[in-house]
Amino acid sequence: MKASRIAAATAVAGSAVLALSGPAFAHVSVQPEGSAAKGGYAVVDFKVPNERDDASTVKLEVNFPADHPLASVMPQPLPGWSVKVTKSKLDKPLTMHGEKIDEAVTKVTWTADGKGVEPGYFQKFPLSVGALPEDTDQLVFKAIQTYSDKEVVRWIEVPQEGQAEPENPAPVLELSAADDHHGTSAAADKAADETDGKTGQTAAAADSEGAKSGSDTTARVLGVAGIVIGAAGVAYGVLAGRRRTA
Repeated sequence: MKASRIAAATAVAGSAVLALSGPAFAHVSVQPEGSAAKGGYAVVDFKVPNERDDASTVKLEVNFPADHPLASVMPQPLPGWSVKVTKSKLDKPLTMHGEKIDEAVTKVTWTADGKGVEPGYFQKFPLSVGALPEDTDQLVFKAIQTYSDKEVVRWIEVPQEGQAEPENPAPVLELSAADDHHGTSAAADKAADETDGKTGQTAAAADSEGAKSGSDTTARVLGVAGIVIGAAGVAYGVLAGRRRTA
């Protein structure tokens, strides 16, 4: 009897832990495909799990941070979903590739054309975004998830460092340090040029040595041939003198 009570208490405790930890793991989140470097472009996925057993997720709204507007936002076509990109005028225009931009994307909305995200499944909603800001380490996107039974869950609470995760945390995109490929490429190109230059100098020196060696060999051959011909001439003259004397 005592063992049965302990087992029952353990089961209840385990169920309570799962119930409490469920929302912490099953919330709307955002992750980059690869890296999201400051000042660059990235493809990010908003991951939406279905937390209900009797309803499907049929709509997702993602609001973009107003304090760090993004000039370029492009959704990827997603079968079974229609997408709407909402733009708004900026209080302070952005400069991008030498052009001033006075509006930016403030919201992207996906609406299911069919069943949506059914119970027991999740869905990724990809976006190409940029240029990412260089003066912050993260971007906060407030998201609103709507179910087929009209329930609305607002993932809008901003996580605070050093504090427990809120019940409905907003998706946060962490930004990595800016990539600096130019300096590396320049150094590599310079090293390659120096290597090519040294190789060229070595080849030229080798050609010069080869030419010099060939000239020395030719001179030696001609010198030996001259000695042989001279010796033959002397011998012929001696023989001719003897015949006259006889």
